[in-house]
Amino acid sequence: MTLTLPHRPLQTSYDYIVVGAGSGGCAVARRLVDGSEATVLLIEAGDAGLDVAEIDDPREWVPLGRSRWDWGYSYAPTPRINNRVIGIPRGKVLGGSSAINALMWYRGHPLDYDAWDAAGAPGWRFADSLPYFKRAEDWEGGETAFRGAGGPLRIETSKGLHPVARAMMEGAGELGIPIIDDPNGATNEGATPSNFNISQGKRWSAATGYIRPILGHERLTVLTGSLAINLILENGRCVGVLHLVDGHPVETRVTTHVVLALGAIDTPRLLMLSGIGDPAELKRLGIPVAADLPGVGQNLQDHPLVQAIVCRSKQPLGPKTDNGGGTMLNWKSLPDLVQPDVHAFPVQGNSAEQTLRDRYDLSGEVFSLGAGLMHSKSVGYLRLLSAEPGGPLEIQPNFLAEPSDLEALVRACYTMMDLAETQAFADLFDGFAAPRRRPSRADMVEFVRQGCSTFFHTCGTAKMGEDALAVTDERLRVRGIDGLSIADASVIPIIPTCNTHAPVTMIGERAADFLLGRSAALAGTA
Repeated sequence: MTLTLPHRPLQTSYDYIVVGAGSGGCAVARRLVDGSEATVLLIEAGDAGLDVAEIDDPREWVPLGRSRWDWGYSYAPTPRINNRVIGIPRGKVLGGSSAINALMWYRGHPLDYDAWDAAGAPGWRFADSLPYFKRAEDWEGGETAFRGAGGPLRIETSKGLHPVARAMMEGAGELGIPIIDDPNGATNEGATPSNFNISQGKRWSAATGYIRPILGHERLTVLTGSLAINLILENGRCVGVLHLVDGHPVETRVTTHVVLALGAIDTPRLLMLSGIGDPAELKRLGIPVAADLPGVGQNLQDHPLVQAIVCRSKQPLGPKTDNGGGTMLNWKSLPDLVQPDVHAFPVQGNSAEQTLRDRYDLSGEVFSLGAGLMHSKSVGYLRLLSAEPGGPLEIQPNFLAEPSDLEALVRACYTMMDLAETQAFADLFDGFAAPRRRPSRADMVEFVRQGCSTFFHTCGTAKMGEDALAVTDERLRVRGIDGLSIADASVIPIIPTCNTHAPVTMIGERAADFLLGRSAALAGTA
């Protein structure tokens, strides 16, 4: 039975308004309620989605894309991916994408965050960010120098690795890749059991961990089914939000601060609809300029994923376990790199893109090895094609635009084929299904173009920094507008080498501390 949210009448104003209840928004709202006497309104366009069977089941996350819980966005085609449209699952529900994703908790490499600091966001080094990662965690192994315990988000590993997942981990050792205990420990390089937001066999989303325990709090109002369509700006300050309630526009005012956490697609959309963005783009849309910030919608980054090397199995694979995977592999596509740039995971079944399904016979018992690029260099953009709320967008990640991205993916796919032929897979591997045999380099390039998909780690479209494209400062405040901050993946200046749920949660934790004036004290404990 689905959970019904407490009914609390909408007030005309609140101390804080948080727009978007994803990984960042849930963290901000919870910490504002816990850390102050303020009233908080959390606005979510989707439904509550708590205690919904298809959301809670970790094994069935894939069908949540293109369901009622998904915004239904897609990346625009280019010749580099053979003019295919790539869908981008984005959660439209309490918990945002943490309620429909692959349940991975992974923060990448320490150098990722040092790079943010070097790129013009001082105070975001790994040493500065680690306390906030730890504060979010309730790690099954308890607190360590790198892990937290007692936080809102439960994090566990597999209770019993699927044979395909175990073979990936053990086969990596045969290829000379280290086997490590924890990808969120001292190093992420190697094969390791995945960290999952799972507890007692059920998904543990940002909404489950951060918001559900305080749903009854008198200072928190959670409003679902409400689309934000504009920001109310007066004399250079954000003083409220215009949003739909039962289909009708309502102005709700704020006395202290508005925090945008709609994600890397809808935060820049709302900024531009409100006149915050590139004046040329706003003029094209007929929107008056409130703040000249040409970086809004620029710097879009994502991780390309090749779906997938598909192998025939000698034996039935049995029922799916965990999230349908269970382990991960992080390694260097070239030996002289300073950190791992490629990533792979097993799939207990067929995970091939439709173009590959159309091209190859993938019938029968098969398993897949997905390979992706986590240190991608290609950069794209987002454009509004209409000034109407909910209007069409052009979302372009420019996958494979950088030749080095394509080369790394080609090498990663060959490594997956090497992995399938290790002794660890001897009881499983019964030949390749896609591709059918080890291809030439030219054929592997074509395979990558045909199979290129997304990890749906869209980020960077309202980045923090100091250059001409920076939209926020290092404390997440929108430049040129008082009383407005961003706490989602759009502020990320350089994509980290990981799934984005963990870093965005960390950003939300930090955003609340910035607002409450506590950041320096906690950062000093790193």
